[in-house]
Amino acid sequence: MVKAKTKFVCSNCGASYSKWSGKCAECGQWNTLLEQMVEDSGKSAVALGVKSGKQLKTQSINSIESSERSARFKTGFSQLDEVLGGGILPASVSLLAGQPGIGKSTILLQLASNIAKDAPVLYISGEESAAQVKLRAKRLANSHSENLNFASSTSANDIAATIRSQQYKLVIVDSIQTLSLEEVSSAPGSVSQVTNSGNVLIRAAKSSDTAVMIVGHVTKDGTLAGPKVLEHLVDVVLNFEGDRYGGFKTLRAVKNRFGSTNDIAIFEMDNEGLKPVLNPSQALLAERLNTDGSIVLATIEGTRPILVEIQALVNTTSFGYPKRTASGFDLNRLNLLVAVLQQRTKLNLADKDIYVNVVGGLKLQDPAADLAVCMAIASAASGRKLDDHLIVFGEVGLGGEIRSAHSSERRISEAKKLGFTAAIAPKTAAKGIGKFVLPVADLRSALIKYINK
Repeated sequence: MVKAKTKFVCSNCGASYSKWSGKCAECGQWNTLLEQMVEDSGKSAVALGVKSGKQLKTQSINSIESSERSARFKTGFSQLDEVLGGGILPASVSLLAGQPGIGKSTILLQLASNIAKDAPVLYISGEESAAQVKLRAKRLANSHSENLNFASSTSANDIAATIRSQQYKLVIVDSIQTLSLEEVSSAPGSVSQVTNSGNVLIRAAKSSDTAVMIVGHVTKDGTLAGPKVLEHLVDVVLNFEGDRYGGFKTLRAVKNRFGSTNDIAIFEMDNEGLKPVLNPSQALLAERLNTDGSIVLATIEGTRPILVEIQALVNTTSFGYPKRTASGFDLNRLNLLVAVLQQRTKLNLADKDIYVNVVGGLKLQDPAADLAVCMAIASAASGRKLDDHLIVFGEVGLGGEIRSAHSSERRISEAKKLGFTAAIAPKTAAKGIGKFVLPVADLRSALIKYINK
């Protein structure tokens, strides 16, 4: 009996090997090699490529008729429509990823119910039964519609056939890691199953003019699980971020073929599902207690200005090596800023434990948060607080200089709406704005002028 040929494929990057090893040589991940059967087609791939195929028919780009499929489906969430570029486009394929329990299935069920008021929608779950989805629908507000249909399946073949039937305008698949193709022998969630199942669903969506939204799992470090090729195949990649136990949750587009990737949607969870936060700045500062170590940062999330509180706590360490902890802020960036503070301002932090927290569960990626973090640490270390009506923003360089921040006008406009009277910011932010900006050139002068009082 002829022994079946096998190969070992990395579930993280897709690299294949003839023998198993504990570590993938391509991506460096451990225990990711899975055994798969090798299909023997009986014909040489080179020969197939030479003998098959026919010449393509070409046409001038100017002679192509523009598509009239621009009528988008409104999701019922204005912020989410902006993230998607105006709504869900027919024949588009979107991939939604996020941590377990953050609300992916919840927001998709709410979205499906809103669209089902005007068009037939199908929600397909490979993880939950019909009774489980019905329980969630009862809890959510406005999740009752005759046009909202449900099916439970893990067969990519059956789902693709249902999409091609053109009975539904929107099909939601939860999730891609549970699907499998009959022609592929590997287990669901493997590289080959995810890639081939994704290809089948995308081809069905494009041929039937049906919008498809797919849920994807994430790894423990927050990246999308499975092969990177899946992100290249789909039209839109959405990341659902935040603390699943509370706080605000942000939905941002990492990739969008039909719109900008600069917009975000901010939600909060309650008993009736996810609801958009119309004024996140006011909500984030509502419970603020102005003490030492508390600084209000004017940041930009996508294109939206948001005022958020940065908290710092500095304490003498009880161990030989001081501890640095950051919640919502990059820890490596925090260590760099602490080094700049010690070297450029002569602030002694070598024997101090430093804790930095971004209120509301937001995860900051804005370089202009540097100055606010530095001033919060200096305020906590000295026991002095900043004035109640000041906001802060600006990037800090290794030389201690304060560098410019983009969208200064929008940051300042948001601060004025909430009653702040001045902003500690780079000199470039003062152009055309008047006396609202208190310009600072370097970190040392900013601390001496506004903290050491």
